[in-house]
Amino acid sequence: MAVAQPVVVSLADLKTGNISFETLQEAFGPESLGILVVKDVPTEFPALRHQLLSYASWMGNLSEKDFEQFTNEAAKYLVGWSKGKEKLKDGSADEYKGSFYANCAFYVDPSLESAKPTKQFTLEEFPEYLAPNSWPLKEMLPGFRPIMEQMCTLIIDTAVLVARACDKFAEKEIPDYPTAYLENVVKSSSTTKARLLHYYPMPDEALAKGMEEDNWCAVHKDHGCLTGLTSAMFVDELKTNVKVPSFEGSELPETLPTIEELSASPDPQAGLWIKDRKGVPVQVKIPRDCIAFQTGEALERITNGKFKAVEHSVRGAYAKGVARNTLAVFTQPNLEDEVDLEQHMNFGEFARGVIARNTVG
Repeated sequence: MAVAQPVVVSLADLKTGNISFETLQEAFGPESLGILVVKDVPTEFPALRHQLLSYASWMGNLSEKDFEQFTNEAAKYLVGWSKGKEKLKDGSADEYKGSFYANCAFYVDPSLESAKPTKQFTLEEFPEYLAPNSWPLKEMLPGFRPIMEQMCTLIIDTAVLVARACDKFAEKEIPDYPTAYLENVVKSSSTTKARLLHYYPMPDEALAKGMEEDNWCAVHKDHGCLTGLTSAMFVDELKTNVKVPSFEGSELPETLPTIEELSASPDPQAGLWIKDRKGVPVQVKIPRDCIAFQTGEALERITNGKFKAVEHSVRGAYAKGVARNTLAVFTQPNLEDEVDLEQHMNFGEFARGVIARNTVG
């Protein structure tokens, strides 16, 4: 099993601008893995991570009737709950994971539930990004929304610092690169999306079938700028009760309790796999107290290929009853922001094609 060591930098060095161009090239350049791990993050991060990833199991085990209340078919399931709507490499629907998508427009303006429509991008034509958030009712998952928003804010704050470091490199290496372009995109965007993922325990037939490279998530590239990732949380759902308790007749708690986390995946090959620049899959492990950032296709375009988008997948755990929970925050430009400075293509036009390619139906 090939385990790759990603480039690691400290939050303090990002804040002071003490990241060398060589470090950025090693993390994001043409020969890189396309991933940067940030250590020494704010002290509240580990507890927030445990709380939020516990909610992924609580949510994933709600009833179908509950799911219907925060599912948005018109938005192509890219707001609220989604399961079985993403294409795998053979074209079939991915039934192994459930996702909760949230627009992170609250980062720019706490009153916003999505980006604002424009003349070019209307709600009717682009609900994937412009439909308001579909949060589960407080009675269903008490405490979920504020914890989700707090975690996303912390990750985007860190992404802004990573973007600032990328800008310094791009301003030196790319002719006519706009000053602080990527930092401004990340911190002013109202189209950044978060995705809380619950990878269900693999069914018996999948376990019997044997190992597949990406049985939980097909090999793909993210289409945003920088994707912020937490480390995965593995849960034994055979031993742990993951059904939300009934609160009928009693006062709602402020938050749901955290769920016991396995010390490691029972299957060491489960988790995030990246294709290196020679096309060889290597496993990357993110420490629990760190945030990782992967490069997306918009960043590759913005930097004229100086930084390369990374191909990656998630491999299933061959262990009965084991679920995997994680959070991805896709920092993305506003819909009308240019992502190809030569062809003058904006992010909305670019994203529309990617969504059509990846969604079932």
